[in-house]
Amino acid sequence: CRQLFCSLSGTSRASRPILKRAHPWDGDTPVKAKQQRRLAGTPSEEASLEPVERLQHSRSAQHEEIKSLLDSDDQNLIGDFSKAHLLPTVEGKDPGLKYISPDTLVAVLTGQWSSFIQSSIIVDCRYPYEYEGGHIKGAVNLPLQWDVEQFLLEQPIVPLDSSRRVIIIFHCEFSAHRGPKMCRFLREKDRSCHEYPQLHYPELYVLKGGYRDFFLQYPAHCEPQDYRPMEHGAFQEELRQFRCQSR
Repeated sequence: CRQLFCSLSGTSRASRPILKRAHPWDGDTPVKAKQQRRLAGTPSEEASLEPVERLQHSRSAQHEEIKSLLDSDDQNLIGDFSKAHLLPTVEGKDPGLKYISPDTLVAVLTGQWSSFIQSSIIVDCRYPYEYEGGHIKGAVNLPLQWDVEQFLLEQPIVPLDSSRRVIIIFHCEFSAHRGPKMCRFLREKDRSCHEYPQLHYPELYVLKGGYRDFFLQYPAHCEPQDYRPMEHGAFQEELRQFRCQSR
């Protein structure tokens, strides 16, 4: 048997190429070699992963590009991101809203933007006794959220010509609280009616300084030509009632 084993071993060594065995100090133990093979993977496995990785990288790059475009416009796009705001804006209290000056509102009222605007709605968010004491000509009095929702969202105003716009301008006495709050309310309600970023009213503005500043500069565009403040002494009961309804 020993001779037979030696004979077979000699034949095997003659017919096969000699493979150099690594020395123990090379550091390649069977366990470590197996780990290295597992980490390296086979060429077919690597080839199958490359298209997936390239696709993921491409999608990530596209996402970053879109985000960069939206961030780079300094928030100058209207709510559905379809175009830039039409009216020139001024700095206001709430950086998330677009404010216009009384001068710009007069330009809208006198038709200077008529070739671009199909309909402009001025929403007076003051309480009725304030509105009755003097308001901007053509403004609608919508002091409560329910009023805004019913007037603007139950039957939305749709532009007949896609090149012309429907704009809404909010204000209250000073445009410090009620007007901006109502503007944000309409945008939130409008968003909830659509798939993002579509909107019925993508272009909203707030009149900076409110009715008080507008009346002081342009009383001829108000009717009656007067100004009744919210804290008027003769209307304290009406003020209390409307404050309760607004909460």
